[in-house]
Amino acid sequence: MPRRAFLKGAAVTLAGSTVFHRAAGAPVVDQAGLSAQAPLIISTWPFGKPANEKALATLRAGGSGLDAIEQGIRLTESDPGNRSVGLGGIPNAAGVVQLDACIMSGPGHRGGSVGAVSGFRHPISLARAVMERTKHVMLVAEGAEAFAEAQGFEKGPKISAKERAEWKKWQAQEAAKVKAEAADRTRPARNHDTIALLALLPDGNVFGGCSTSGWGYKLPGRLGDSPILGSGLYVDNEVGAAGATGLGENVMRYCSSFLIVEFMRQGMHPQDACIEAIKRCARLDPKGFDLAVNFIALDKKGRFGAAGTGTGFEYAATSETFSKVLQSPGLTSQEVGPLGGNRK
Repeated sequence: MPRRAFLKGAAVTLAGSTVFHRAAGAPVVDQAGLSAQAPLIISTWPFGKPANEKALATLRAGGSGLDAIEQGIRLTESDPGNRSVGLGGIPNAAGVVQLDACIMSGPGHRGGSVGAVSGFRHPISLARAVMERTKHVMLVAEGAEAFAEAQGFEKGPKISAKERAEWKKWQAQEAAKVKAEAADRTRPARNHDTIALLALLPDGNVFGGCSTSGWGYKLPGRLGDSPILGSGLYVDNEVGAAGATGLGENVMRYCSSFLIVEFMRQGMHPQDACIEAIKRCARLDPKGFDLAVNFIALDKKGRFGAAGTGTGFEYAATSETFSKVLQSPGLTSQEVGPLGGNRK
């Protein structure tokens, strides 16, 4: 059934709370139902559900929190049909897929990040290696690729055959628009998606990761929010974690994931924190709510939630007792756009 198919009157029970389906197809849960016993894993978009389940299986097999984050996101990066994560993603304007990723560990407040990486299959693993094998937090472009080569990371094509054909078609039809899009900041942005995955373990430790191929047909070298700690992802082991998806330029200008964690530190429910962060951004931004951003968050109490500027943003939540795709509250009636499409 299509993601936004209407499901009349259907109801499910999650964490003891009755929830009802809306037009977008996924259940909307009231705040009382947005909690679970750890291990708790949440992620962006319906394609995050199998990633959550892979992360949970990794924990059950004795893996660490970082192992769970890495393996869950690697599953999404390996999907050739996903046009917004991994080497199956939409390329940049030069016809090369450039990948961004980051990972954070609550214990030790550690982080690793890579940006504008091409030709390697798993940027999330490379980000972890930057965190664990170097003195740095972030490597980009040729430096990140040289590090990946030296560390023996798995290579892959810089663009899939399918996306090369699409790129050539785009290049023939729209090359003249690239300069106009780069120069005109008022031009509507292409939609795009990211996987952000957060985990709360039974011992109370929190972990998170994020991976994307970024804005479809972006200018080469463009970095969005996904590899930026505090923007696309933030983990604080005293509080919880938050992650983002959407138009990165509108996330990173407000350090949005960090802001959400700070709202949770003040005692807000994760869903309220996501909503309040969006309101803060909209209040400061000349575009108001026309920002195309979405957030997920969880706290140390096992509470979780999400919100978006528009309607239809779905996220996945998984524990030992359930694994569901849920719909977040949207602050406007504008649709979030095509899932995994990376562009309008």
